[in-house]
Amino acid sequence: MIRVGKRVFAFAVLSVALTACETVQTTQGGAVDVDRKQYMAVSSKELDQAASKQYAELIAQAKQKNLLNRNPAQLARVKTIANRLIAQTPVFRPDARAWKWEVNVLTSDEVNAWCMPGGKIAVYTGLLDKLQLTDDELAAVLGHEISHALREHARERVSEQAVAGGLISLGSSLFGIGDLGQQGLQYAYMGAIGLPHSRGQETEADRMGVELAARAGYDPRAAQTLWQKMAKQGGSEPPAFLSTHPSSEARQQDLGAVAQRVMPLYQQAQR
Repeated sequence: MIRVGKRVFAFAVLSVALTACETVQTTQGGAVDVDRKQYMAVSSKELDQAASKQYAELIAQAKQKNLLNRNPAQLARVKTIANRLIAQTPVFRPDARAWKWEVNVLTSDEVNAWCMPGGKIAVYTGLLDKLQLTDDELAAVLGHEISHALREHARERVSEQAVAGGLISLGSSLFGIGDLGQQGLQYAYMGAIGLPHSRGQETEADRMGVELAARAGYDPRAAQTLWQKMAKQGGSEPPAFLSTHPSSEARQQDLGAVAQRVMPLYQQAQR
């Protein structure tokens, strides 16, 4: 009876995930030709609402602890760069101009920045202070994070994990492979699909971010110096096949090629 119950649950999970799955084109390709179709099993509205709630909670906590936007000059600099990049987002997504964009700076030693679904941006002071970023390098960071939101990579990851989880649960129930076997399937999924897909998403965000920066008048070549600085901060890297991100060497090579491709856009923006 327990095994039958597990099977019914697994089929239900998988059925819901697959029924809701749809093929979408979240962005236009732009000059960098990011035009991969995506498969979503979670609605953008649902994820945006969850992200907005989480963002509001994080900002409220930071404000309560006096960690929110403590340096007006620093905030103004980040907002200026972000707004120039945001103005270019319709190249990839015309509907992005209507997003309720927000930009905040959080006081933290962490070298980090992110953009939640729907355009909720946060930059940590550790990123600014420890790396001593130029405006061009900061534009590369923000362009990368904004591109994750434009491509709805978070929604795509949640969708992929929902379907994979359903398949793994179903397989475990049907074949009675137990917890150890289920863990093995999870590792197999990560090695064959999850991690390679994550690295692909990072490359997409890199390329789109470079184009956004170039169109906004920031030198796209700065993305290479940015990741050189990031590599020094990160210490030793895991093998590429075990990482969620491309290797620093591969990333810099790709960014160099893409930067040359979008240089005419940067030169045009300088006129």
